[in-house]
Amino acid sequence: MSSPSPVITCSGLDFAWPDGTPVLTGVSLAIGPGRTGLIGVNGSGKSTLLRLIAGELTPARGSVAVAGELGYVPQDVTLTAGLRVDEALGVAPVLAALRAIEAGDPSEENFALVGTGWDAEERTRAALARLGLEHVPLDRRVGELSGGESMLLCLAAQFLRRPAVLLLDEPTNNLDRAARDRLLDAVRSWAGTLVLASHDRELLELAGQIGELRGGELRWYGGSLSGYEATVAAEQEAAERTVRAAESDVRRQKRELAETRIKLDRRVRYGQKMYDTKREPRAVMRIRKRQAQVSAAKLRGTQLDRLDDAAKRLAAAEEAVRDDSEIRIDMPETAVPAGRTVLTLSGVRLRYGARAELTVRGPERIAVTGRNGAGKTTLLRTIAGEIPPAAGEARVAVPVRYLPQRPGLLDPELTVVQNVARAAPAATSNQIRARLARFLFRGRRADQLVRTLSGGELFRATLATLLLAEPAPQLLLLDEPTNNLDMASVRQLTGALAAYPGALLVASHDVAFLSDLGITRWLLLDGELTSTSPL
Repeated sequence: MSSPSPVITCSGLDFAWPDGTPVLTGVSLAIGPGRTGLIGVNGSGKSTLLRLIAGELTPARGSVAVAGELGYVPQDVTLTAGLRVDEALGVAPVLAALRAIEAGDPSEENFALVGTGWDAEERTRAALARLGLEHVPLDRRVGELSGGESMLLCLAAQFLRRPAVLLLDEPTNNLDRAARDRLLDAVRSWAGTLVLASHDRELLELAGQIGELRGGELRWYGGSLSGYEATVAAEQEAAERTVRAAESDVRRQKRELAETRIKLDRRVRYGQKMYDTKREPRAVMRIRKRQAQVSAAKLRGTQLDRLDDAAKRLAAAEEAVRDDSEIRIDMPETAVPAGRTVLTLSGVRLRYGARAELTVRGPERIAVTGRNGAGKTTLLRTIAGEIPPAAGEARVAVPVRYLPQRPGLLDPELTVVQNVARAAPAATSNQIRARLARFLFRGRRADQLVRTLSGGELFRATLATLLLAEPAPQLLLLDEPTNNLDMASVRQLTGALAAYPGALLVASHDVAFLSDLGITRWLLLDGELTSTSPL
């Protein structure tokens, strides 16, 4: 059976940023119908590749061809706040023409706008309902929607269009559990070509193939995310065995080189002794000396070549082993004694009406869940003191730090070291660098300008700045911390927070992440803050 013809074809794509930083190098691909997952660490070029395919960027070299209509939903959805929902969906002209015809205006222009779309309003409402937006009026302004609702609105617009090719960049960011489930159902039923750049495990399990961007190159793996991980694990095990064998070979070559040098030194000393005692004619001894020097040079050169070859094999083997470095937190000053009151919300009413009563004691780990627009971000900002409650009192008894959904706490024109120094002015440069090494900013990486960091690096730098700030935080508020993080960064974050001895309050829809955090209490915000069972 012949394989289906490719719908997306890219040949020899090269792309670099204006400052010359390479992103993609000679990337070629052919994607056919079905669901394709695109993964890679933050900054590897996933979003860039999708933008090249969508025509938003132009490659320095190479070509892109797409067969059929293309739809694209970026990860950072930006809609004009003043747009109505029907305008954002692209159906406003058709709906206006339908209403005009129903009101008695049978002009050719109206009929031309409607075309075959007599059921446009029904299909529009069905598309909104499919993604949980049935409560959103078509004349509502986009600026009144939450971030998650804006993403769902863009997805609904694409599902209405039904393009032959759909590119989705981190589509589950900012979506609550119910919205995620609806999106997963929509992805399952998509009949065309779908390319998903994501770190969402559930979403990637729906893919028929996985493409990994690494070091500017793209490699394909058959099957879903589980198949990719099994293949990579087997490859890493083999790579580590190769490294161990190469290290053993380097040690052996060094030992043999040392033994060769000892033998040659003995020969030199013996030859010098023969020369000094004049046991043979001087001419004969000079010939033997030259022969010994030539022989010694060849032997030494052979041994050095073998050592060089062994070192190159070791370097190549180490290159194949992935860097699974972990963030390390060893900060006893952030610890909270068991039973100590950390936070009290008394009769709190949030800006948008939700009510909250809460007492947090000791190093509790609390997950706050709820639908998009329920007020989770407002709750965290109120606790952090960024906005006052509409009523009641929020009392925080320990140092607190808040990490918002879109980290903008750092000065982009300063280095990572300089940003931390601003938050911890009493710390020396050496102390800051030693602490930053725990967050994988070692050596020159700590001197990078913040504006040059990838999404995962920016998150690590922000987390480091918050935790290393003075005074050290004993209550950490995190708002959707896994958004825009690749899977390696999520693992690093999970490991870091597992070692954090303070109290945690985390608003997130990422069930796998919350489960790995060791949550001790689950809360649901839906009009009021109540206890709930684990998701």
